[in-house]
Amino acid sequence: MMDQTADLTWKGGVPIATQFDDPYFSLDDGVAETRHVFLGGNDLPARFGGAFDIAELGFGTGLNFLVTWNAWVTAGAHGQLRFTSFEAFPMSPVDMKAALNAFPEIADLAKELLGSWTPGAGPTEIAEGLILDVVIGDARQTLPKWTGRADAWFLDGFSPAKNPALWDPELLLAVGRHTKPHGTAATYSAAGHIRRALADAGFEVERVAGYGRKRHMTRTVRHHAK
Repeated sequence: MMDQTADLTWKGGVPIATQFDDPYFSLDDGVAETRHVFLGGNDLPARFGGAFDIAELGFGTGLNFLVTWNAWVTAGAHGQLRFTSFEAFPMSPVDMKAALNAFPEIADLAKELLGSWTPGAGPTEIAEGLILDVVIGDARQTLPKWTGRADAWFLDGFSPAKNPALWDPELLLAVGRHTKPHGTAATYSAAGHIRRALADAGFEVERVAGYGRKRHMTRTVRHHAK
């Protein structure tokens, strides 16, 4: 059951979240941004294999999931990939389709996703060995109750200045608690308070080159418990 859905405006084919006045992906190249920030920031696809768990704050258009799926297939990875995303305001399948039309290189995977999954469906096997679970609701409430732990996190909420709730220090502590030993997390944000909160959550934090117009981003490794 979904209480709230995403309220959108559009700019040149890019969906903008009305509530947060922020785009869902880079106005330059959303696929390239995902590859740089979330795949590169978590050393993927090199780490794929066996049972690998990715967790994400903010499912949005599903772009990160699709780019990850494409990388998993292209790498010829074996085993199972489970992708769990926490999303408070799910986008309708119609809007997802419109947004994803901007990325012809993943068009076939987008069609498969939209043909086999809908928001609120729970854990769904999208392809052999690939499980998607989008947890609907406020992550500050749903993440602490999650029984899983991730090998890699995609921290992809809207801008911390516009959506501070998804960057709350208590939520990032929960991210740390739901990360496997030596697990990683990456985000496009390099804000000092975000890096400090991640360090407090047990991560070793590194500021590295960002994508496009963003000079820096953050990548982390979890080495100790909090």
